[in-house]
Amino acid sequence: MSGPSFELEMPHPMPLAGVDEAGRGPLAGPVVAAAVIFDRGRVPHGIDDSKKLKATARADLCLKIREVAHVGVGIATVEEIDDINILWASMLAMERAVAALAIEPAMVLVDGNRCPRWTRPSQWVIGGDALCLSIAAASIIAKEERDRMMAEYDAHHPGYDWGKNKGYGTPAHLDALSRLGPTPLHRRSFAPIAQYSLFVAGRSPVG
Repeated sequence: MSGPSFELEMPHPMPLAGVDEAGRGPLAGPVVAAAVIFDRGRVPHGIDDSKKLKATARADLCLKIREVAHVGVGIATVEEIDDINILWASMLAMERAVAALAIEPAMVLVDGNRCPRWTRPSQWVIGGDALCLSIAAASIIAKEERDRMMAEYDAHHPGYDWGKNKGYGTPAHLDALSRLGPTPLHRRSFAPIAQYSLFVAGRSPVG
């Protein structure tokens, strides 16, 4: 099966931004989105959906993409996730990523089945990170940026193994949660954290 290409992007005007996010599923940490605008004559080889790439290849491609493309990154905080829910926090992060670009895109392609509530020309693409090069590049940037943040948070909140699990609900993470309790970076609106808080009502968060 061939990887992502510019085929679905070609009918649209330039400059075109591909947008994707990372971090909808974890129990802790922000959701991070990225927007990427390529000069189609300068595209690093090997770009693919970030989930299909090994960590070393993904890190290398992240650096190469930043060298040749316009890149914007947007973040929605844990507080925003709990306030407006993870779907709309993801949309907010995407809006911020596009707003952070150095140039204004004439078109935006968004991975998934909906676009943020904005007025800019845009279109959603289901499985876009496996189909469109600009979206695949955005998936790489978003994943690398969020992984870097979670590694930093791991140093400030040791014991939850965030450097490895990136905030996802792995057995090690859930075990640490039962022993140590939630941190300020845990998403209170997510079921495992909410259920924990109900069982230990009155216990102060760590950190």
